[in-house]
Order: sequence, then structure tokens, then C-alpha cells
Amino acid sequence: MQTIFMTGTSTGLGKAAAELFADKGWKVIATMRNPANSTLGDHPNIELMALDVTDSEQVIQVAREATSKYNIDVVFNNAGYGLAGPFEGASEEQIFRNINTNLIGVMRVTKAFLPHFRAKRSGLFITTTSVGGSIALPFNSVYHATKFGLEGWSESMDLELRKFGIGIKTVAPGGIKTDFAGRSLDMIQHEAYHEIFEKVAVVFTDPKRAESYSSAEQIAEVVYEAATDGKDQLRYFAGEDAKTYYKLRQELGYTAFRDEIDKMFLGHRFCKP
Repeated sequence: MQTIFMTGTSTGLGKAAAELFADKGWKVIATMRNPANSTLGDHPNIELMALDVTDSEQVIQVAREATSKYNIDVVFNNAGYGLAGPFEGASEEQIFRNINTNLIGVMRVTKAFLPHFRAKRSGLFITTTSVGGSIALPFNSVYHATKFGLEGWSESMDLELRKFGIGIKTVAPGGIKTDFAGRSLDMIQHEAYHEIFEKVAVVFTDPKRAESYSSAEQIAEVVYEAATDGKDQLRYFAGEDAKTYYKLRQELGYTAFRDEIDKMFLGHRFCKP
């Protein structure tokens, strides 16, 4: 039986991935901040553990406990949340918290499991990034910074870990039909941007836009594919909207893509030359 260690499994993609891997016969160590509220532990192949990826000592302790009990084959870094709104209104605490969770949290967990993978000269890290790690939309600057950071870090780590037989992959979803925009979204406010932000928010929350989103279960299938296909492939775009956005960005180049995004969200350019 193969074993996967997962972060951020309380809801959404993490929960769907935990259930999928467990149903496929994997042993799943599903971690979250408050496991007492989860029903995942009812599955015979799932073991719950408490983990806050911003707590360095807890990350080290949980990794030691997990590797002492199990031969971990895959680590799935999924913990994260969104931060949206005008950057000028972001507090230092909001900026640090988002980076600490989305970017540094992944680094903490990865570093804690590296000795285990290095000792057995095998293992795979999979990280949930986002199409927002390759293209940018307005009023998500800090979130994009974390996801672009994860993509660049993963590319460098791929080069660094290959000689030890350790793999690293990213799964980059587009929109997911979960409560990410509610429970997992922190909002920034600034009065100078109120009117323009409201217009952008209307587009983001348009139900028609969500029709192109993938279900958490569909994205979980891509995570499972990345874990099992044996391919020497770094990045997996997940969802038709993610693939469309990325293809458009590649084909148009930045300036033309920027103009398309401006039209999409405001019907005109943000700033005229």
C-alpha cells in the first residue's frame, strides 16, 4: 500500500483528494488545523493529524511522527487561501500571513520530509499552485506573488532534487467549485479603489463565470494522475479555464493579454497611455 501525506484537507480539493486516494487503496495521512471537525477519519484508509503549516515546530514534529510510522511515498502540499483586493490597502499582517501560509508553509513541509525521501532515494512532492502562478488577474497581487513564487521555487527544486531520485510537481487549477471564495478568502479594502474593485468583483462572482469551473473531484483526479503517471513532468494545468487562460497568455504575450483582461473585467483599459 502506498502512502500519501496531505496538508489542507478539511474541505474542497484537499478533502476530495484524500477521499480519492483512499478509495484507490492508498494510505492517506490527512492533515488540517482542526481534525476534530472532519469526517475523513471514518474512512479506513485515512488517518487524521492536526497540522498548521505556519507552525514550524509542529511541522517538524508531525513529519517525524508520520515518517516514523509510515514509509511516505508522496507529499501533497495543498494548504492555502486567497487574498484579494487593492494592494495599497493590504496590511503588513495580511501580506505576511498569506505568504507564510501559501509559500513558506509549503517550504516548511517540504523541508521536513526531505531527509525521509533522501534516505530512501525516492519520493514525490506535489504542490497545489494555480493558473494564477503563470498569469495574473487584477486585485490578487499578493496571492499571485505566492503562486508565482511556488512555481519558480518548484522549478529550481526540480533541478536540485533529481540526483536524489526525488520528484516535484505542481498542479495548477483554474476556478474550483468550492467555498474558496468564502471561507478561504481574505479581503482587502481601500476607499480609493472602491469603485473599480466593485466592478471587478462583479465579474469574479458572476454565476456564469463559475460555469467553466471544475469540481474539486475533477481537480483531485489530476492530482492522482500526477502522483501515479510516472511522467517526468513538472506542471499540470487542471481545468479547461486554466488551460484556456494559459494558452491565451502564451499566444498573445503580456501586453495584448493585459488588454484582454482589462476588457473582460472593466470593458476598457485600466490606464490609457
